[in-house]
Amino acid sequence: MSNLTPISFAETDLEAIAGHLGRVAVFIDAEGKLDPGARRVNRLTKGAIARLIESERWSKLKDGDSLSLAYPAGMAADAVDVIRIERNAKGMAARKAGAALAKTRGGSADLLLLCAPLRHAHEVVYGLAMRDYAFEQHKSAESTRTGAVVVMTGKPEALKDACAPLLAVAEGAHMCRDLTNEPANVLTTTNYAERLKEMESLGLKVEILDEKALAKLGMRTLLSVGQGSDSPSYVVAMRWDGSKKDEAPLALVGKGVVFDTGGISLKPGAGMEDMTMDMGGSAVVAGVMRTLALRGAKANVVGLVGIVENMPSGKASRPGDVVTTMKGDTVENINTDAEGRLVLCDVMWYAQEKYKPAAMIDLATLTGAIIIGLGHENAGVFSNNTSFCNDFLKAAETEGEGAWRMPMGDGYDKLLKSRIADMKNVGGRAAGSITAAQFLGRFVKEDCPWIHLDIAGVASVKSETALAPVGATGWGVASLNRLIADNYEAE
Repeated sequence: MSNLTPISFAETDLEAIAGHLGRVAVFIDAEGKLDPGARRVNRLTKGAIARLIESERWSKLKDGDSLSLAYPAGMAADAVDVIRIERNAKGMAARKAGAALAKTRGGSADLLLLCAPLRHAHEVVYGLAMRDYAFEQHKSAESTRTGAVVVMTGKPEALKDACAPLLAVAEGAHMCRDLTNEPANVLTTTNYAERLKEMESLGLKVEILDEKALAKLGMRTLLSVGQGSDSPSYVVAMRWDGSKKDEAPLALVGKGVVFDTGGISLKPGAGMEDMTMDMGGSAVVAGVMRTLALRGAKANVVGLVGIVENMPSGKASRPGDVVTTMKGDTVENINTDAEGRLVLCDVMWYAQEKYKPAAMIDLATLTGAIIIGLGHENAGVFSNNTSFCNDFLKAAETEGEGAWRMPMGDGYDKLLKSRIADMKNVGGRAAGSITAAQFLGRFVKEDCPWIHLDIAGVASVKSETALAPVGATGWGVASLNRLIADNYEAE
């Protein structure tokens, strides 16, 4: 797994600034007020900071933007990064400033942050940690990501404590990215299950259900998806019992299709290599569970992922096959490329039967239709409970992760009617993401608040986001952690 950038915290030491090797970052507000650290850098560079903030370039900067002075005279540093930011900046404004520093340093240079003037320096550190990521596991060249970060401030221990839960989120997001970026010949179904089992070392209770156990439970639709592959199918349950109260857990359920060819309904060859990310929903669940364990969340949460590979072969499911779900409903498999809902429906039913959750959220890279509707800016949010849904939307907005509620209703159910079974697994091109949610809704018990997150457009992207480089984003780890912290943590 990718390691977070090494970050240490120290008392502000003005004498150490001149000899720091690497980069030095100072934070200055729009009025150009210099704190003692910035004044020291200005003196060392013979007034270069003062000249910069009086320039036209500085006046055109927006909050969070920066300018760099390369090889400053009077200092050992390679560069001084001057960031324009208000002293009370918080949330995404502060995080984007940290992310900008991560991009500027490129991972190789040691970075000294002079954070004394910032009231929310922990947000800047979090933004830096989130953005300072690269998936280099399969490159033969030695990694260039060798630099460390030193954060200087007036109260280093207090800042370290404030950063700790945020860095746990960053580590969970990095795990999610690693899993989603990993090629399918490495992240096989068995390898995936083993990686999740390793999180027992963090205090999670991890149970792996193999195909024999799944067959005994009646998870026939999940098993039907994986039957065309030589790789076995699994369900992995990760439980975190952080509340001292005997409370029903929140259940998180993730689609873990490690590679999706479409099965017999074969996808076009162009772009199929991207289908290594079709386990993105399960990666978010894994990342959230890691975060909860790392920060010792005072909540009960269970994360369940269905891990399969969808391949065409002589054993594969055929279009037109009828399969019986764990619930007992029958499904006509019209399109074997609509396999994610067949995985999720069994795992969702099992989660409710075994854990009796207080509420349930499923995540999946489920439909291309949601990308047509929402692009790569927002995940699709579907829910049977407005209060629960609003809690999530608030959490996502707080974390700067795009999410948009989509409609549901009985009128869409007629599109799933089958002539020979209880339902079809697809409803045609019209309202494709909605009919997928309607399908899953049939496997939610009446008294269970539920959210379905279709993350096909946000799990992995072709252009960088505010806090992530190109590729897997880790979308959802921060939002779900926030939802749990705000609504499920014991007092």
